[in-house]
Amino acid sequence: MNILWLINIPLPEIAQKMKIPRASGGGWIEGMIEALDKYKQIKLSIVFPNDGNNAEYNRLKIGNKNCYGFFKSNKNTWDYDPHIENQFIKILKEVQPDIIHIFGTEYPHSLSMVKACEKMGLLHRTLLQIQGLVSIYAKHYYANLPEDVIKRYTIRDLLRGDNIKRQKEKFEKRGKFEIQALEKANFVIGRTDWDAACVKRINSKISYLKCNETLRSEFYRYNWSLDTCKRHSIFVSQSSYPIKGFHLMLEAMKDIIKVYPDAHLYTTGVNPLQEKAFKKKIKVSSYQYYLEELIERYCLTEHITFLGSLNEKEMCKKYLESHVFVSCSSIENSSNSVGEAMLLGVPTVSSDVGGIKNLLMHEKEGYIYPYDEPYMLAYYIMKLFSKDTLCREFSANAKIHAKKTHDVLKNAQDLLNIYKIVMKGTSE
Repeated sequence: MNILWLINIPLPEIAQKMKIPRASGGGWIEGMIEALDKYKQIKLSIVFPNDGNNAEYNRLKIGNKNCYGFFKSNKNTWDYDPHIENQFIKILKEVQPDIIHIFGTEYPHSLSMVKACEKMGLLHRTLLQIQGLVSIYAKHYYANLPEDVIKRYTIRDLLRGDNIKRQKEKFEKRGKFEIQALEKANFVIGRTDWDAACVKRINSKISYLKCNETLRSEFYRYNWSLDTCKRHSIFVSQSSYPIKGFHLMLEAMKDIIKVYPDAHLYTTGVNPLQEKAFKKKIKVSSYQYYLEELIERYCLTEHITFLGSLNEKEMCKKYLESHVFVSCSSIENSSNSVGEAMLLGVPTVSSDVGGIKNLLMHEKEGYIYPYDEPYMLAYYIMKLFSKDTLCREFSANAKIHAKKTHDVLKNAQDLLNIYKIVMKGTSE
């Protein structure tokens, strides 16, 4: 079975061979590749975005896989680029795939591949896999931010023409291409009630096929323990833009430190409290500036550590060191961060958004709260801080659930079965 994958970032092996920076994210794709390698009937080719401006895609060999880096004629991730579609047609002619599997609908190049497949008569063999849905995420982008914060500009925003309002508009623009891709597609892979509902609203005739995600391999190797974690520490895995809701976590944190003055919050990303030299000023976004305002307003400077960019091993270590993991997003599909925390057994509190209910059972495996009620987030975190038995109970139950959701062998077999279904041309 000759399979062609379109992914959104170069895999680490590709980045290393091409001597380009390693992208963050996408580790679960590596996990799925490892699982599929056991099936000798699969011949896999990979298409990925390669920064640059060139007339032709480039080829390289990684192990037994042919990889193709496509070029963009413009750098905007929110504009459609016909040049990419032409490259994809040439790649399809070269690879002659039985199945085209497109990971994610968030970027216009997904529509480029759908259109290329349509022109090549391969649309009936094309699969779109839902990661997030940017057309829906756009509706939740502001995440209860104040109106003045949404509209204002920092120096960085002025230079880039990119404040919070503009960022939402870019999501909306990308969302239009996402909808076009889904309207054309015959088959889609999803994993939650949320993405099933959203996709069916866009295309009621599409065949929806379920396959859970395999996570990064590091997270299958370790177990969280209350005895070795740092008491009253909280980990939020992302804080860089409004959807991740870190500003709402800060609202909760002001309540938590009144009861637990030693509580400490850790997150990835740039520290907005760093020295404001001019070069650094021009890098601070409106959202980061708002985080700084909240941190100073609530006297949280000594209670927060920004960790910068973490690799897979460093992320896993930080989860294990934490007393509680929090996902405070305004929208998610099935959060891989929640999945990773549950797989390790870290007591988890998550906002009740998107497909989270398919991952985490409230009061059995963790806590779920309304995303715009940070006082409830604070309440549940403090409840876990105060009850060791509850932490251990949630940890054990979450691991059982996560091992089923993120079962490496089952997910690989499910994907292989989906490929067979698409080859037959039926959703049965």
